[in-house]
Amino acid sequence: MTAIRPRQLLIVTGMSGAGKSTALRTLEDLGWEVVDNLPLRLLERLLAVPAGESGEGRDRPLAIGIDSRTRDFDPEKIARYLGKLGAQYGTDAGLLFLDCKGIELARRFSETRRRHPLAQDRPMADGIARERELLGPLRQAAIHLIDTTDINANELQQELRTRFGADGDAPVVTMMSFGFARGLPRNADLVFDMRFLRNPHWVPTLKPLSGLDEPVGAYIAEDPAYAEAVERIDGLLTLLLPRYASEGKSYVTIAFGCTGGRHRSVHICERIATRMRAAGFCPTVAHRDLGQAPDKDLPEREPEEAVD
Repeated sequence: MTAIRPRQLLIVTGMSGAGKSTALRTLEDLGWEVVDNLPLRLLERLLAVPAGESGEGRDRPLAIGIDSRTRDFDPEKIARYLGKLGAQYGTDAGLLFLDCKGIELARRFSETRRRHPLAQDRPMADGIARERELLGPLRQAAIHLIDTTDINANELQQELRTRFGADGDAPVVTMMSFGFARGLPRNADLVFDMRFLRNPHWVPTLKPLSGLDEPVGAYIAEDPAYAEAVERIDGLLTLLLPRYASEGKSYVTIAFGCTGGRHRSVHICERIATRMRAAGFCPTVAHRDLGQAPDKDLPEREPEEAVD
């Protein structure tokens, strides 16, 4: 069994109220292993923990949250120790310091009605000043310094994603087809109604087939609105998916519906997924109602509403 060697080690610290908890949650969402207020003497033991047989997590970046409440807290010792860890384990070790002006920290503590950890029995301003002096060596040693005085939690999250995110942190994109006759997908973020396209259900030779079959796709593509609709949907998704990523959305589900979920929605879902892959996205494709028989459990309908 080999010891875990995180490819990146980040000590996260800073002024109380400056956003350490938000930073740790954001890093965790980005796939980091996060440990808060770990006594520093236990860090080497953590790094020596054997990886599982699968090796999962061996290269996972590690973030350690510390502050003035951490047991055996010694800023100067921590700054020296960080350099030692990087040399000893061959890990990219760094320090993120979250700073904030005193007047804003006082406002935040007053709004949340929390006591400053170093001002349990004294004025808040004294605790803030004492902590700023105490953390001075860590601020000087910080590779990453973020001042949160004039930014909110969402803006801090975006800054952290910019600094510590990677291509692998893009949202998981699922594209699915479905039939309106069997209900809307519960977790769809975007729904496109494809029932305006010509319906293969009414062609006897096409009815038993599905949107995965070439003759069905060719028939649907002859609809005069087809080409422009595909281009516009493609353009919209190309615009929106990076925006979802920048907002930190972890999962995006895009649903294409027709009446029965077997022909038009299936074809369009596959077509758009192919275009998204060509644009650099990696969607997973699912066809919710493709396995259903064309008329199973559905009432008789007029031709314009027939199952497809």
